[in-house]
Amino acid sequence: MSVIDFRLRPPVKGFLDMVMYAKAERRDGITRNHGMQPAASAQAKSMDMLLAEMDEAGVTCGVVMGRYSGLYGSVSNSDVAEIVRTWPRRFVGVGSLDPSERKRAIAQIDEAIALGLKGINLEPGSYPQPLHTDDRRLYPIYAYCEDKDIPVTIMAGGSAGPDLSYTNPVHVDRVAADFPQLRIAITHGAWPWVSEILHVAFRRPNVYLSPDQYLCNMPGMEDYVRAANGFLAERFLYASSYPFIGVQRYAEWFRALPIRPELLPQLMYSNAARFLSLA
Repeated sequence: MSVIDFRLRPPVKGFLDMVMYAKAERRDGITRNHGMQPAASAQAKSMDMLLAEMDEAGVTCGVVMGRYSGLYGSVSNSDVAEIVRTWPRRFVGVGSLDPSERKRAIAQIDEAIALGLKGINLEPGSYPQPLHTDDRRLYPIYAYCEDKDIPVTIMAGGSAGPDLSYTNPVHVDRVAADFPQLRIAITHGAWPWVSEILHVAFRRPNVYLSPDQYLCNMPGMEDYVRAANGFLAERFLYASSYPFIGVQRYAEWFRALPIRPELLPQLMYSNAARFLSLA
């Protein structure tokens, strides 16, 4: 079975300057908090080891997302595009932007798509000037992406902001309601607001959820799984959040969850392919 890992940060290019690689002790501590052991490929910062791990896990494609962040570091769209060009059958790219100036942000969307990237990643709470997801300065970006049928991923969960208000699903709910044709994927699954984001996804059919590392041995995981077995079966996106969780270890752990076996192909592949409009 082919697998798309919807959030995978390889040890190459600008990713190496990000906190997850630059502060390995912090990363490995988070990994152990999830009840997992650090991936040898992440510790060695080895692409060859990562690709071998992907093969062992059955992960045919990893989604590499650009990032513009003051807190966690940034990865340029050109870096993401170069990763995809170097390993064209192993990775698909999603771009990012600086939302501080509207016209430039729109130009960055066009540039990302021209580079062959398949969507736009927003991390509102992690910008140098943190924003809530429904901040009106982001609305021209949502409108443009909706008009152009460009899917948007939003990091809203975990430590994605200065305080808990930045991950509160009410902000996602407002955006999903105001842009009903915009495909929105919530990475980090809006954790710890599990019941709230599941209600948003229940009432907003344009919202996809990717709990990624926050599914792994965390409070609320049973509710995410229950939703994946039910109403969210066509909008749940499988992701390891590598390097925080090893690609192979996460795949083994996920396949052992009480998920209906017939749903695994869509949870682990076809939902992501549809969201990103992959052939």
